[in-house]
Amino acid sequence: MCITLFVILLLVMGTAVFFARKNSGDSIAMYKVELSRAENELRAHAGEADFRIDLSKYGTLTGVYPLTADNAGSFYDSGEHYHICDIDGQLWRIEYSVDISGERKTLFKTVIIAAAVMLLADIAVFIYIFFAYIRTFNRISQYPKELAKGNLTIPLGEERSRNFGGFLWGLDMLREKLEDEKKRNLELEKEKNVFLLSLSHDMRTPVSAIRLYSAALKKGLYRDEEKLTDIAGKIDENACRIENYVAGIISAAGDDFVNLTVDNGEFYLSGALDAVWDYYTDKLRVLGTEFTIEKYSDIIVLGDKERFIEVLQNVLENAIKYGDGERIGIKVADEEDAKLITVSNSGCTLDPNEAEYIFDSFYRGSNVGNKPGSGLGLYIAKKLMQKMGGEIFASCEDGEMLITTVLHRSGN
Repeated sequence: MCITLFVILLLVMGTAVFFARKNSGDSIAMYKVELSRAENELRAHAGEADFRIDLSKYGTLTGVYPLTADNAGSFYDSGEHYHICDIDGQLWRIEYSVDISGERKTLFKTVIIAAAVMLLADIAVFIYIFFAYIRTFNRISQYPKELAKGNLTIPLGEERSRNFGGFLWGLDMLREKLEDEKKRNLELEKEKNVFLLSLSHDMRTPVSAIRLYSAALKKGLYRDEEKLTDIAGKIDENACRIENYVAGIISAAGDDFVNLTVDNGEFYLSGALDAVWDYYTDKLRVLGTEFTIEKYSDIIVLGDKERFIEVLQNVLENAIKYGDGERIGIKVADEEDAKLITVSNSGCTLDPNEAEYIFDSFYRGSNVGNKPGSGLGLYIAKKLMQKMGGEIFASCEDGEMLITTVLHRSGN
């Protein structure tokens, strides 16, 4: 911005100097025009001894007189600017004045004014940059660090500047989300502790009973077959109670542990695919991976556009991580009232029998090797698709991993 303004102002100053010089040149050349006019006038009145030119009609001429015996000694005096002309054998001296000091002053003033305007404009730009960018940036520069330290209580005020307004709004949304997640995690931690304490208390009773019965049997306190059968039944009953507690733990672990909110509505499919294309084109080019999206007919689908973009991102990241890096593609197909969006990647090494399990929480296939991961990306993708009324499934065919998402068409 500063460079552009500087160039523009240099052009303005150069234009001002050009016109000032042009005007100065025009003014300096004026005496030549008036000399020619005076000569013509003298020729028109040649022979009239008492003729004198009216100098009031000329702006640059200061004197006109003929050569005579009286002024022969001073006729060629160079103290003034003059011009000698011969009019029908009579020499005439035409004196003129060329005062360009004023023009030079005007030119100098023009340059000074243009330079001052340029300086003031630069100052104005720097002031604008300071208030619009630097001050705002200094204000928010420590904010990510505070978020990283867990200081989530200080909100960012609204910024009217269009340069940082959306960025600050997004940061504040991030802060609010992190704060909500922090509160939720604290509550979940509290619930987990209460659950574990309650469970440990409940399990203590059947475990103690089993230990007592086993100790009695070990010491041979019961020899009656009927009594032994009764004790075996009680041991089995308490073991079933423990088994139920363990089932409860497994069920609790399988419940949703991430807060996935979806704002369902309608959106154009191209809006999501274009966003994915813009983000991954450069990234995959750097990785040397061919990335394509086949031509498709754009329609309005049901769901949450931002969440669907998140689903595609999770699937694409999975393709980047576990594919061979040669090719990743997206194609769209029609099926009754739905659109099927399939992400494929070359180099599938997943056991086909494992395809149905890759959407389970914390599940990682046998092909992960030493690649880092949590096993949650596709789990989250499936939960989001279900909340949007869609579906997601996977298959491995001819060395390609295919993950297909299903979105329903809008009825409008």
